[in-house]
Amino acid sequence: MTKKAAPTRRAFLAATGLAAVGGLALPAILRPAVAAPEQTLSLRPAPGTAPLVGAPYEPTPVWCFNDSLPGPEIRLRQGQRVRIAVENGLAEETGIHWHGLRVPNAMDGVPHLTQKPIAPGGQFSYEFEVPDAGTFWYHPHQRSSEQVGRGLYGPLIVEEREPPRVDRDLTWILDDWRLTEKAQISDDFGNLHDASHAGRFGNILTVNGRQPQPLEARGGERIRLRLINAANARIFGLDFAGHRPQIIALDGQPVPPHAPPEGVVVVGPGMRTDLILDMTGAAGSRHQVTDRYYPRQTYQVTEIAYADRPLRDNAPDWSLALPPNPLAEPDLDAATRHEVVFNGGMMGGRMMQEMGGPMASMPMARMQRMMQDGRMWFVNGIAADGHAMAPVLTLERGRTYIIAMANATAFPHPMHLHGHAFRVISRDGAPTPHREWRDTVLMTPGERVEIALVADNPGDWMFHCHILEHQAAGMSAVVRVA
Repeated sequence: MTKKAAPTRRAFLAATGLAAVGGLALPAILRPAVAAPEQTLSLRPAPGTAPLVGAPYEPTPVWCFNDSLPGPEIRLRQGQRVRIAVENGLAEETGIHWHGLRVPNAMDGVPHLTQKPIAPGGQFSYEFEVPDAGTFWYHPHQRSSEQVGRGLYGPLIVEEREPPRVDRDLTWILDDWRLTEKAQISDDFGNLHDASHAGRFGNILTVNGRQPQPLEARGGERIRLRLINAANARIFGLDFAGHRPQIIALDGQPVPPHAPPEGVVVVGPGMRTDLILDMTGAAGSRHQVTDRYYPRQTYQVTEIAYADRPLRDNAPDWSLALPPNPLAEPDLDAATRHEVVFNGGMMGGRMMQEMGGPMASMPMARMQRMMQDGRMWFVNGIAADGHAMAPVLTLERGRTYIIAMANATAFPHPMHLHGHAFRVISRDGAPTPHREWRDTVLMTPGERVEIALVADNPGDWMFHCHILEHQAAGMSAVVRVA
């Protein structure tokens, strides 16, 4: 983009009189009736508007669910069965993927792989039970780099049967937007630079689709904060200055409560992190929440502002631990091992030579021709062209597998597997301290990561980078469980 087409964050904030972003309010919650074993909810993706920047700018045209950005927060109870009727109000095909939920394959929302896309004006009903409690979200998988990039997403929260005791339960959906000087979404989706480099980065940050007010808190208060990264490509690394957040869940799955490494909470695209925040600041004090993931692009996201009167004198000593979800434990001694190598992108040739893999011997001229055709990223030497394709791995139902992945590229990749959760068991040969369950794992350039899972959900499942420009340019595959 030219400078004229891409205003800086500072310029926007100066024009609007704002000092930080991080709006906290969510739209209305869609919650089935407590007494009903099954109830129908309704979602309608369609064009709308949202005040992404605020006065004096006009609301920005976006795409959204039920006329709200983000879409309505869907609240379910663990084990509940739900029917969600979707009516497509867009002028193009769409669908909904229930990110992180272990749903039946036919309900996974992947066009041409698990269902036909929903035509303009068409309808489709998704029906499934929710086996796991936790923080999830929903978004399209049809042209997702643009449909998600224009605002089609919303939170989906499954409440534990025995939730931890907190004073407040809050959800922040983090996103960034590439806006023009008139606060319009730049229409340069799918350009070659984004696709071959780090993906589509924006110049304006929102939390829950809005410019922010500070998070108002009272001393002694305990908050459960659910972070969801809905950005196309930006990785967030949040530093809650003056506070000691405890991570209690990753991608919706409980983890032993622990402090984030170096005090920074890292959330890649598609990933979720549940925190317990004890409000230990002094009355009347203010504390910055800063994004420190990119060292040369540190900026304030929002701030925590304390009331003059505390809620209680000290932080409560209530338990932090979450009850486990019903996941099949991998049997590592009986596991079958598979190797997966990710290649491609700019500066990828050097990494291929250093780390090997099926593309290490490919002539550079051939790789350059493929990249010119838009196939820029590769999974075991294959660049995906759409969703329906031959499986890169075929797994026998009920068996344990270890998938050893190598990021032989110059960029990070949050790799997301549909229909399953997996344990992250090692990074660069060292065992992980928590062996955390995830459905999306962030791999840094040159990193090797091992995950383990029981292949217990039959069907053809997407396995792809959640930097959506990378997925669209080939970093996507199918894993078959049969």
